[in-house]
Amino acid sequence: MRDEDIPLSVRNLTIRYGERTAVEDLSFDVHPGKIYGLLGPNGAGKTSTLKAILGLVEKSSGRAFVYGKDVRDDPVYVKNRIGVVLESPVLFDSLTPNEFMEFVASIRKVDNRGRIEHLVNAFGLQEYMETPIASLSMGNRQKTTIVAALMSEPPLLLLDEPFNGLDIRSVKIFKELILNHVRRGNSVLFSTHILDVVEKICDEVGILNNGRMVEHGTMDDLRKRLEGSDLEEIFLKATKMDEEIESILRAFE
Repeated sequence: MRDEDIPLSVRNLTIRYGERTAVEDLSFDVHPGKIYGLLGPNGAGKTSTLKAILGLVEKSSGRAFVYGKDVRDDPVYVKNRIGVVLESPVLFDSLTPNEFMEFVASIRKVDNRGRIEHLVNAFGLQEYMETPIASLSMGNRQKTTIVAALMSEPPLLLLDEPFNGLDIRSVKIFKELILNHVRRGNSVLFSTHILDVVEKICDEVGILNNGRMVEHGTMDDLRKRLEGSDLEEIFLKATKMDEEIESILRAFE
């Protein structure tokens, strides 16, 4: 496969904040029509990785290519091919969702107003479209971010804890939209702590611990290699948390 056909290729990525190394020598690929789940405990480097792909944090070394281009070399090309939902959404609080979506649509050159309307209706945002974003609940802020990420139908989605604050109905709708997205040959990099969702929808899983990739593969690969019955057991074994948890619980016996 040619480099320009690979939605995301991370190569030997290292990120340091002062003397602390957040990500060390990380490499993985996200393939066309696939969902890649990036897992790890808090502070493992997941969010730093996504931000480095977007050019929001500086890489100490290594590269991240979106359809063959690094954001440093061609930021417009890269950002026009990515839809982003970050764990802490960056929104213009003084705008209404309607104004914010109009702004994003103008930047992304979205002329399919019907799609935006369908997304707004799907996530139940109609009655909040003229409310200042600063006044919205966490869930409605997240829905606004999701609509903005999906409106241009980007071929690659970067999702960092995308279900934060969402009600059950919205989670179900968003999961189905993600699956429809990849059925059309598009791709997703998905980071979350909701392991049962990852187990159900991800084609490949990478597990980070202390900034390094400690396990990677399909669910079948990981079950065989780590002898785990489900992703929770696999995750705890890969990060060595199973031993720590057993030690903690013994103190309560």
